[in-house]
Amino acid sequence: MNTLARLNRLFGEGGCLDVAVDHGVCNEPSFLAGLEDMERVVGTLVDAKPDAIQLAYGQADLLQRRPGRDKPALVMRIDLGNPYNSQRHRVMWATLQNHGEPIIGALELDAACVVVNLFMLPDEPDLFRQCVENISRVRASCSLYGMPLMIEPLVMLPNDERGGYQVDGDADKIVTLVRVASELGADIIKADPTDDPDDFHRVVEAARVPVLVRGGGREDLRSVLIRSAALLAQGARGLVYGRNVYQHDNPAAVVNALMAMIHHGASGDEAWEIYQRG
Repeated sequence: MNTLARLNRLFGEGGCLDVAVDHGVCNEPSFLAGLEDMERVVGTLVDAKPDAIQLAYGQADLLQRRPGRDKPALVMRIDLGNPYNSQRHRVMWATLQNHGEPIIGALELDAACVVVNLFMLPDEPDLFRQCVENISRVRASCSLYGMPLMIEPLVMLPNDERGGYQVDGDADKIVTLVRVASELGADIIKADPTDDPDDFHRVVEAARVPVLVRGGGREDLRSVLIRSAALLAQGARGLVYGRNVYQHDNPAAVVNALMAMIHHGASGDEAWEIYQRG
């Protein structure tokens, strides 16, 4: 079945801002600051009008039970794993949330897309294999039901290097893993930014599908906006930001600034001015 109908919900205006609030699956307390009241969070984001909101199955009803057509599309997280904690686990794992039909929840809740991780951690080849197996199962289901598949390739540093698994921004490593995601049949790729934003065109070239930039942990917002503008200029089709939106005092103002960059070509400085205006 053709995925175009659902892809149009995400990219109907050419780009996509997907605000990720699926962090509850990570079992990491620091990720939950700002997400304590999910009904309030989703309500705030719906009013802010990004292109999409990323949720796991257990919270997706907060978006989809709202009446009317003028609301963000649903991107559904359908896997979980344990690489995000500050201490390295004895056994690293990644698993799908549904082992019968892996996208049944996304079909039930009329998602526009599903997202699955592709973890690349030092000395953890079995974790990588699990992710490949997960993606292979999901790819088959997505092809059967016309559901777009977003793959999230994550190259991480050793756990002991910066206190918990952190993103490795090495362009060569990111490009190589993004190419794996492309070969596995991604319809969309959610990629980490390269340390040098000017290298990000290489990620876009390797993907051959729309690339959305992953946000990571909360940082100084003006710096985030400047870097985001540079990445968009390198060919990224949009952004998937979570903590850099929901952990701010005014998430709607952050959404307005990011949407101005994605859909109207605003520079980082112009986006900062939009944010300051609220």
